[in-house]
Order: sequence, then C-alpha cells, then structure tokens
Amino acid sequence: MASTSRTRTGRGRGRGRGRGSGSSSLPPPPSTLPLIIEEFFIVVYEDPLVKKELPQKFADYLDGKEPAKVYLRAADCGPRLWTVEVLFDGQGRMYLDKGWEKFAIAHGVDFGWFVHFKYEGDDVLTVKVFDGTMCRRYYYSDDEDTDDESDDDVKPCIHPL
Repeated sequence: MASTSRTRTGRGRGRGRGRGSGSSSLPPPPSTLPLIIEEFFIVVYEDPLVKKELPQKFADYLDGKEPAKVYLRAADCGPRLWTVEVLFDGQGRMYLDKGWEKFAIAHGVDFGWFVHFKYEGDDVLTVKVFDGTMCRRYYYSDDEDTDDESDDDVKPCIHPL
C-alpha cells in the first residue's frame, strides 16, 4: 500500500462536506445579490376599504420612479385593470389609496385576509386574494369593459362557489 500525504479537513463524514473542499456551488452572500422585489403580501388587519400600506422594501425598490398610480389585475379575473392611486408620505411609505376601495369591494376583501401582489412592471400588480381560511379565492368576470375609469359603479368579479 502506498502512503499518501493528504491532509484531511473535517471529521471524515463524507466528501465535500468540509469547509476546505475547493470550489463552492453556494450562491453569493445576500449582500452581493441585486435587490429585486417582485412579490409581496399584506394581511388586512384593519378596515379592508381604507388605504393599504405596501411593504417598505417594495417602496424602496421603486425609489426614484414612484408611480402616481398602479394598475391591479386579479390573477383569474380576465384582462380588467383596476386603476389605484398611489400615495407616498414624507417618510417614504407607499400606500394604495383612491381606487383600492373599489377593488376591495369587488373582490370581497375582508378582515384577516391575505392579499398577494406580484409586480409585473409598467406599474401593473397582479393580485391573488386568500380568505380567512387561508385558501385562495378564484374569480372570474363577465365584464368585457376593461377600463374602470369610465364608470363609477363597482362591477364585481364573481367568486364561484
């Protein structure tokens, strides 16, 4: 038997488990990754019809390109876009303001519900709504008018039973 002069690292529990095993397939540390915030959620803890604060990291992500309004699209409710004005306070917080109430009424958003947003770019957010049982609500619309700014009434998306 030939003697080898290898030094071992670790405690011999298998190959590649020690720290000095050469190249690593681990991702870079979080501080070196680009900040991409495209999905987030809110939980409705207060009146579901009043303005809603969005996460601070999302507001920070939009820093320098703050939209005056965003367009909400229910994930399963056809092409309709709900225009919602965006409010930024003096401390960098971002809120869904005028127009949120119509969206919330049409989708039956209530206390304790979970609302998931996916930023699609071009100020469009796709929305999924989860009810108090934490189950996703699916909607469809028989409304062919995709411009909600032309009317003042709420045309609800219908949740199938």
